[in-house]
Amino acid sequence: MSTVTTDKPTETKFDAEAFAMNVARAMENGGKALAAMLQPRDGATVQDRPPPELTEMVKTFTAVAEYWLSDNARSSELQTRLAKDYLDLWGTAARRMAGEQVAPAIDASPRDKRFADPEWKSNQFFDFMKQLYLITTKRAHELVQDADGLDPHTRRKAEFYMQQVTNALSPSNFVLTNPEVLRETVATSGDNLARGLKMLAEDIAAGKGTLKIRQSNPDNLELGVNMATTPGKVIFQNEMMQLIQYSPTTEKVLRTPLLIVPPWINKFYILDLKPEKSYIKWCVDQGITVFVISWVNPDKQLGNKSWEDYMKEGPLTAMDVIEKATGELKVHTAGYCVGGTMLATTLAWLAEKRRQRVMSATFFAAQVDFTHAGDLLVFVDENQISALERDMKAAGVLEGSKMAMAFNMLRSNDLIWSYVISNYLKGQQPSAFDLLHWNSDATRMSASNHSYYLRNCYLENRLSTGTMVLDNTLLDLSKVKVPVYNLATREDHIAPAESVLYGSQFFGGPVKYVLSGSGHIAGVVNPPASNKYQYWTNDDIRDVTVAQWMKGAQEHKGSWWPDWREWLSSINSEEVPARTVGSEALPPIEDAPGSYVRVRA
Repeated sequence: MSTVTTDKPTETKFDAEAFAMNVARAMENGGKALAAMLQPRDGATVQDRPPPELTEMVKTFTAVAEYWLSDNARSSELQTRLAKDYLDLWGTAARRMAGEQVAPAIDASPRDKRFADPEWKSNQFFDFMKQLYLITTKRAHELVQDADGLDPHTRRKAEFYMQQVTNALSPSNFVLTNPEVLRETVATSGDNLARGLKMLAEDIAAGKGTLKIRQSNPDNLELGVNMATTPGKVIFQNEMMQLIQYSPTTEKVLRTPLLIVPPWINKFYILDLKPEKSYIKWCVDQGITVFVISWVNPDKQLGNKSWEDYMKEGPLTAMDVIEKATGELKVHTAGYCVGGTMLATTLAWLAEKRRQRVMSATFFAAQVDFTHAGDLLVFVDENQISALERDMKAAGVLEGSKMAMAFNMLRSNDLIWSYVISNYLKGQQPSAFDLLHWNSDATRMSASNHSYYLRNCYLENRLSTGTMVLDNTLLDLSKVKVPVYNLATREDHIAPAESVLYGSQFFGGPVKYVLSGSGHIAGVVNPPASNKYQYWTNDDIRDVTVAQWMKGAQEHKGSWWPDWREWLSSINSEEVPARTVGSEALPPIEDAPGSYVRVRA
């Protein structure tokens, strides 16, 4: 007797009883999420005013609305255009229902991942919802673009806020209007919603009442085990930082050591992720003695630490320690993002004091001029900074979650809404990804330091104009004569390539401007072994835009790291025997990556 088998696909059977149970679980988890959101924060006071972000958005949209509502003919024309679009869409939908092959009135960009599922085209309901959303979004953005009389800053804010609102209202963000979520709900009899709302409750509890979206599964991502594993020791620490020296892997090293000044807005291990991605490990393997500052994650007690304190207790102290450890008076330096801005102010301060401590300076996606500072300018004006200062004065610090949310909003579809869909609607745990784990490892900012940064750099642009005063010293970047390697990334929203190029002209010495492919992180953390992206070089950097600069630029495939290493050797190629970590006067305190970096916000 033989058994006959068939290869028919197994049909998903909807289980009504299981669905009812899962809906009940989902409602229970939703209640937990609401309870976590309403839980009193530690040390929080009852606020008698709406959040400043909401107030700012309402004020901005009011300015746009005043233009359109101040003229009856103008507002009537607006309503007519929108009504015509909706009628055309309805007509197209009706003809398609009658069996006609009709081209869509509007369609999403092929790069828009939200509408990648085939049912957004094949299913008439979802196609209608998609087109309705795209038409409304298009007209909403035209409201801002066509509103005359708005000052540039208000227009920038209005465009940004409109983008946030339209991204939030996408039909892909809701259960009943997302085909993928609906299929998942039927296939699991609603278990996805129960799991998702459980994660939502956990993430709100983790954020102490504010949603802290999990972008990565922390399993198998532990500092010193899976990330930040380059061997080294903490050889010095003070209130503001730990200084790490990394163990050599070559018999000889460059005589001049390298000091890396990372941003304190994020943690230094972006430059030491997994070994195959680690810029720090690569530098060590290239025969460089590497020292890295690991900034403290400040609490209220450090709220009065100023930009001057960060400079003196950070890079200046690190240079003194490196001299004790190696005997070298001068160092190569590298600064990333705001760490680069700090490095630039330090160089200008040293130049004014006529202290020669630096042989070269490298900047990774860092700004010294903020004329073209990009999307973050949305958050910078007197009213917003004053409101932020009031909040920081009460707390002593800016909570890391607020800064993280600001950065996530710059790419909200990728960094917010895609996770809302996958985590809370589909109930899927995110995968373990070192870069996103780092991205969610937020840090606090001391109130005094952050206020100085926002006012002196973003609001008043004092560094490049020669009006910044630090430690009773007027800073002048034109007095910085050391060679500069100034790296920008082509798709950077935080330190735009235009801003970095324009800032190059303010240094007084030779500047090599290099443009890398990709963005603020991937364009910097691009190991040669990956053979990804490219970079461009062009010695002509005076009085040109990036578009003009690109016309004469030479493209190079792969990572910019080897080019930078050659540039470093061209300044001083002298080598010495590899150094042991620390010295008799600087005995190692603990293994890298140290304890400061492990403090969570």
